[in-house]
Amino acid sequence: MKLELERTISSLARTPAVLDALLRDLPEAWRNEGEHTWSAFDVVGHLVHGERTDWMQRARIVLQFGQTRPFEPFDRTGFVRDTQGKSLALLLDEFARLRSENLDELRALDLQPEDLDRCGRHPALGEVTLSQLLATWAAHDLTHLHQISRILAHQYRDAVGPWGQYLGVLQCVGHSSP
Repeated sequence: MKLELERTISSLARTPAVLDALLRDLPEAWRNEGEHTWSAFDVVGHLVHGERTDWMQRARIVLQFGQTRPFEPFDRTGFVRDTQGKSLALLLDEFARLRSENLDELRALDLQPEDLDRCGRHPALGEVTLSQLLATWAAHDLTHLHQISRILAHQYRDAVGPWGQYLGVLQCVGHSSP
């Protein structure tokens, strides 16, 4: 299936508002699934870090250098140092601002179908296309929205009693471990 760029941009543009609606003003206790898992704060910090250091930087590398310059490895926990002393509300605002700026830049590139087929070099995956990178950006958002849904649902794990067996969000595992 070919990437539909406008649909992808539309999906990416929605993520900040979804996160804001789910997380702003939530009590601190609602923020993780247990020991050794990421909190909602961590997930938003990770998304902010990706907006700063990953998606558009890699798109620029594909367009400017192709496969001659590999992507820098992404530091999945690089957000830890960047989020110290910040509130979740501040991170939500920062994410919304950075995402808007990145999508403005993406639109300004005026990408053509042949641009989406251009290749870059991922340090672990090898050859990837710009289309794959942009699709991954959108799927990455959805992965973390799913993760946040699990984090929020976890707060009800014991309270739902026997209905827990019917609630798929309480059956999911993974994605939270650092």
